[in-house]
Amino acid sequence: MKPSPRPACLIFVYAFGLGLFACADPVPEQEPVKKDYIRKIEGVDEPLSPEEIQKGEVLIAYSDCYTCHQKDKRSKGPAFESIAARYPANKGYVSLLALKIIQGGSGAWGHPVMTPHPTLTEDDAKLMATYILSLKTGN
Repeated sequence: MKPSPRPACLIFVYAFGLGLFACADPVPEQEPVKKDYIRKIEGVDEPLSPEEIQKGEVLIAYSDCYTCHQKDKRSKGPAFESIAARYPANKGYVSLLALKIIQGGSGAWGHPVMTPHPTLTEDDAKLMATYILSLKTGN
């Protein structure tokens, strides 16, 4: 029985491939693309009640919010400060965010899904949203 020429061919192909790889130009380094995922919504900020802000902060501290959010940096969900930077601090957006807190949702910040919190009352969710919107830089 004759030895098969296959191993010799495979060695040649392998060596040729390594030679091509060694001669290839390295990929030029590119700076990472920064995505600004905070699309600011235009609107007028209104004064927020310090008492409501404090109550909202307490409600958030005793909820599951910090499982997915942090105050100043993104984790599973956006940072509370990023949410505050996006939305105007007024009653209309407090109500909108309260609804999002209760119903949950996705798409506003990419792919993460916020779980619904149907046991929260609308008033408590509004207090939580008030606290979040109070975190605008400079407030």
